[in-house]
Amino acid sequence: MTIELHQQQAEHLLRAAGVLPVVTVDSLDQARRLADALLAGGLRTIELTLRTPVAIDALAMLKRELPAIVIGAGTVLTREQLRQSIDAGADFIVTPGTTPVLADALAEAPLPVVPGAATPSELMALMARGFRVCKLFPATAIGGLAMIKGLAGPLADLKLCPTGGITEQDAADYLKQPNVVCIGGSWMVAKDWLAAGAYDKITASAARTVATIERARSA
Repeated sequence: MTIELHQQQAEHLLRAAGVLPVVTVDSLDQARRLADALLAGGLRTIELTLRTPVAIDALAMLKRELPAIVIGAGTVLTREQLRQSIDAGADFIVTPGTTPVLADALAEAPLPVVPGAATPSELMALMARGFRVCKLFPATAIGGLAMIKGLAGPLADLKLCPTGGITEQDAADYLKQPNVVCIGGSWMVAKDWLAAGAYDKITASAARTVATIERARSA
């Protein structure tokens, strides 16, 4: 498949998700319980970050045991992590930033990818390679809504998934932007909830997030 087709798939996948829970897990049991809680609340697409030793095994386990879930590998930094994620069954790939070497690997990947960038120049470099769907990270630290609105004119063909610092309170404002197809966030998987095993709170927050997506898109 061409990069153009994979980018179309990435846009469709992210638009269908609306909000991408950014998840970091410390055990397989935690991964399963967390995924179950998000699914129960109506969030069916997850970005599982490769920030812990168990991440790849957790990704493979979730794909085996929860076929209804759409799961991406996040915080992919190297070609090796990209290959491991593909072998584990990832549905898509997300990176926090994109070096030229990683961009080459992503362009050749046999699945949808969402390369990360933080500046107009970085985004333009990705667009020159054929990418049209990018992660804007860390979104709030680099200008938030003002940055996204500013990019809409000169980079009109670019679709964004802003991630980093977005909260439940301002999620709708981001979702209403025409150049935003999805936002990433971790408010529905708060660390203290995970530490306490409060999966009911995760489910409730996921359900509120689904309602936020619906309200923002119908406004």
